Amino acid sequence: MVAEASDCNEAISQAVATNPDVAVLDYAKPLINGIEATRQIRARLPNTDVLICTVHDDDLLICNLLHAGARGYVLKSDAGSQLLAAIHSLAHHKPFFTSKVCDTLLDTFLTLSNPKAFRLSELQRDVVQLIAKGHTNKQIAELLNIPLRGVELERAQIMRKLEVSSTFGIVLYALETGLIEP
Repeated sequence: MVAEASDCNEAISQAVATNPDVAVLDYAKPLINGIEATRQIRARLPNTDVLICTVHDDDLLICNLLHAGARGYVLKSDAGSQLLAAIHSLAHHKPFFTSKVCDTLLDTFLTLSNPKAFRLSELQRDVVQLIAKGHTNKQIAELLNIPLRGVELERAQIMRKLEVSSTFGIVLYALETGLIEP
Protein backbone atom coordinates (compact mmCIF):
# COMPACT_ATOMS: atom_id res chain seq x y z
CA MET A 1 0.00 0.00 0.00
CA VAL A 2 1.40 3.36 -1.00
CA ALA A 3 -1.37 5.72 0.15
CA GLU A 4 -4.68 5.93 1.99
CA ALA A 5 -7.49 8.45 1.63
CA SER A 6 -10.63 9.36 3.57
CA ASP A 7 -12.61 10.65 0.59
CA CYS A 8 -12.53 10.47 -3.20
CA ASN A 9 -10.95 13.90 -3.71
CA GLU A 10 -8.07 12.80 -1.50
CA ALA A 11 -7.95 9.44 -3.30
CA ILE A 12 -7.53 11.21 -6.63
CA SER A 13 -4.76 13.43 -5.22
CA GLN A 14 -2.99 10.46 -3.65
CA ALA A 15 -3.23 8.46 -6.85
CA VAL A 16 -1.76 11.30 -8.90
CA ALA A 17 1.03 11.76 -6.33
CA THR A 18 1.95 8.06 -6.05
CA ASN A 19 1.00 6.66 -9.50
CA PRO A 20 -0.05 3.20 -8.21
CA ASP A 21 -0.54 0.13 -10.37
CA VAL A 22 -3.94 -0.41 -8.72
CA ALA A 23 -6.20 2.06 -6.94
CA VAL A 24 -8.74 0.45 -4.59
CA LEU A 25 -11.80 2.65 -4.08
CA ASP A 26 -15.08 2.42 -2.23
CA TYR A 27 -18.07 3.73 -4.16
CA ALA A 28 -19.78 5.51 -1.28
CA LYS A 29 -17.46 8.25 -0.11
CA PRO A 30 -18.16 11.84 0.92
CA LEU A 31 -18.06 14.76 -1.54
CA ILE A 32 -17.78 12.91 -4.84
CA ASN A 33 -18.57 9.27 -5.44
CA GLY A 34 -16.49 6.41 -6.75
CA ILE A 35 -17.76 6.88 -10.30
CA GLU A 36 -16.29 10.35 -10.66
CA ALA A 37 -13.14 9.37 -8.76
CA THR A 38 -12.66 6.40 -11.09
CA ARG A 39 -13.20 8.61 -14.13
CA GLN A 40 -10.66 11.18 -12.91
CA ILE A 41 -8.03 8.64 -11.90
CA ARG A 42 -8.29 6.82 -15.23
CA ALA A 43 -8.14 10.11 -17.16
CA ARG A 44 -5.01 11.25 -15.31
CA LEU A 45 -3.36 7.85 -14.89
CA PRO A 46 -4.36 5.58 -17.79
CA ASN A 47 -1.99 2.83 -16.61
CA THR A 48 -3.56 2.68 -13.15
CA ASP A 49 -6.33 0.10 -12.92
CA VAL A 50 -9.20 0.86 -10.53
CA LEU A 51 -10.69 -1.78 -8.25
CA ILE A 52 -13.99 -1.02 -6.54
CA CYS A 53 -14.52 -2.64 -3.14
CA THR A 54 -17.97 -1.81 -1.81
CA VAL A 55 -21.16 -3.15 -0.25
CA HIS A 56 -23.26 -2.06 -3.24
CA ASP A 57 -24.15 -4.68 -5.85
CA ASP A 58 -26.66 -2.66 -7.86
CA ASP A 59 -26.53 -3.48 -11.59
CA LEU A 60 -26.75 0.15 -12.74
CA LEU A 61 -24.02 1.18 -10.32
CA ILE A 62 -21.73 -1.61 -11.52
CA CYS A 63 -22.34 -0.62 -15.15
CA ASN A 64 -21.70 3.05 -14.39
CA LEU A 65 -18.43 2.22 -12.63
CA LEU A 66 -17.30 0.02 -15.51
CA HIS A 67 -18.11 2.79 -17.99
CA ALA A 68 -16.08 5.18 -15.83
CA GLY A 69 -13.08 2.88 -16.20
CA ALA A 70 -13.12 0.46 -13.25
CA ARG A 71 -11.52 -2.88 -14.17
CA GLY A 72 -12.47 -4.80 -11.06
CA TYR A 73 -15.34 -5.00 -8.62
CA VAL A 74 -15.33 -6.84 -5.31
CA LEU A 75 -18.14 -6.84 -2.78
CA LYS A 76 -16.98 -6.22 0.77
CA SER A 77 -18.68 -9.47 1.76
CA ASP A 78 -16.19 -11.25 -0.54
CA ALA A 79 -13.19 -9.05 0.20
CA GLY A 80 -11.68 -11.30 2.87
CA SER A 81 -11.24 -14.15 0.45
CA GLN A 82 -10.85 -12.33 -2.87
CA LEU A 83 -9.37 -8.85 -2.38
CA LEU A 84 -5.74 -9.91 -2.77
CA ALA A 85 -6.56 -11.99 -5.85
CA ALA A 86 -8.38 -9.00 -7.33
CA ILE A 87 -5.44 -6.66 -6.72
CA HIS A 88 -3.03 -9.22 -8.18
CA SER A 89 -5.22 -9.63 -11.28
CA LEU A 90 -5.51 -5.88 -11.87
CA ALA A 91 -1.76 -5.41 -11.26
CA HIS A 92 -1.34 -7.68 -14.31
CA HIS A 93 -3.94 -5.59 -16.21
CA LYS A 94 -6.55 -8.34 -16.12
CA PRO A 95 -10.11 -7.56 -14.99
CA PHE A 96 -11.51 -9.15 -11.84
CA PHE A 97 -15.11 -9.60 -10.69
CA THR A 98 -16.44 -11.75 -7.88
CA SER A 99 -19.00 -14.37 -8.85
CA LYS A 100 -21.85 -12.31 -7.34
CA VAL A 101 -20.86 -9.33 -9.49
CA CYS A 102 -20.55 -11.55 -12.58
CA ASP A 103 -24.07 -12.85 -11.93
CA THR A 104 -25.37 -9.28 -11.63
CA LEU A 105 -23.63 -8.23 -14.84
CA LEU A 106 -24.92 -11.26 -16.70
CA ASP A 107 -28.49 -10.68 -15.52
CA THR A 108 -28.27 -7.04 -16.57
CA PHE A 109 -26.86 -7.92 -19.96
CA LEU A 110 -29.49 -10.56 -20.64
CA THR A 111 -32.54 -8.67 -19.45
CA LEU A 112 -31.65 -4.99 -19.84
CA SER A 113 -34.19 -4.58 -17.07
CA ASN A 114 -34.06 -0.81 -16.96
CA PRO A 115 -33.37 0.72 -20.38
CA LYS A 116 -34.58 4.10 -19.08
CA ALA A 117 -31.43 4.27 -16.97
CA PHE A 118 -29.24 4.26 -20.06
CA ARG A 119 -30.76 7.38 -21.64
CA LEU A 120 -28.22 9.66 -19.98
CA SER A 121 -24.47 9.95 -20.39
CA GLU A 122 -22.22 9.10 -17.45
CA LEU A 123 -21.71 12.79 -16.70
CA GLN A 124 -25.45 13.40 -16.82
CA ARG A 125 -26.05 10.51 -14.40
CA ASP A 126 -23.48 12.02 -12.04
CA VAL A 127 -25.23 15.40 -12.28
CA VAL A 128 -28.62 13.75 -11.61
CA GLN A 129 -27.19 12.00 -8.58
CA LEU A 130 -25.77 15.22 -7.15
CA ILE A 131 -29.00 17.15 -7.87
CA ALA A 132 -30.96 14.42 -6.11
CA LYS A 133 -28.64 14.70 -3.11
CA GLY A 134 -29.51 18.41 -2.88
CA HIS A 135 -26.40 20.02 -4.34
CA THR A 136 -26.65 23.38 -6.10
CA ASN A 137 -25.37 23.91 -9.65
CA LYS A 138 -22.34 25.74 -8.24
CA GLN A 139 -21.53 22.86 -5.86
CA ILE A 140 -21.94 20.34 -8.68
CA ALA A 141 -19.57 22.34 -10.88
CA GLU A 142 -16.95 22.32 -8.11
CA LEU A 143 -17.39 18.62 -7.30
CA LEU A 144 -17.19 17.51 -10.94
CA ASN A 145 -14.53 20.06 -11.93
CA ILE A 146 -16.62 21.49 -14.77
CA PRO A 147 -17.75 25.06 -15.48
CA LEU A 148 -21.00 26.29 -13.92
CA ARG A 149 -22.38 26.91 -17.42
CA GLY A 150 -21.62 23.25 -18.26
CA VAL A 151 -23.72 22.10 -15.31
CA GLU A 152 -26.57 24.37 -16.40
CA LEU A 153 -26.43 22.97 -19.95
CA GLU A 154 -26.28 19.36 -18.70
CA ARG A 155 -29.24 20.02 -16.40
CA ALA A 156 -31.28 21.40 -19.33
CA GLN A 157 -30.37 18.38 -21.50
CA ILE A 158 -31.25 16.00 -18.65
CA MET A 159 -34.67 17.58 -18.22
CA ARG A 160 -35.29 17.41 -21.97
CA LYS A 161 -34.19 13.76 -22.24
CA LEU A 162 -36.23 12.70 -19.22
CA GLU A 163 -39.18 14.84 -20.26
CA VAL A 164 -39.44 16.45 -16.83
CA SER A 165 -39.99 20.08 -15.95
CA SER A 166 -38.69 20.32 -12.40
CA THR A 167 -36.01 19.21 -9.99
CA PHE A 168 -38.60 16.88 -8.46
CA GLY A 169 -38.74 14.99 -11.77
CA ILE A 170 -34.97 14.58 -11.71
CA VAL A 171 -35.05 13.33 -8.10
CA LEU A 172 -37.84 10.89 -8.94
CA TYR A 173 -35.81 9.55 -11.89
CA ALA A 174 -32.77 9.13 -9.60
CA LEU A 175 -34.85 7.11 -7.15
CA GLU A 176 -36.52 4.98 -9.86
CA THR A 177 -33.22 4.07 -11.50
CA GLY A 178 -31.26 3.52 -8.29
CA LEU A 179 -28.88 6.45 -8.73
CA ILE A 180 -29.73 7.34 -5.13
CA GLU A 181 -31.19 5.28 -2.34
CA PRO A 182 -34.49 6.32 -0.70
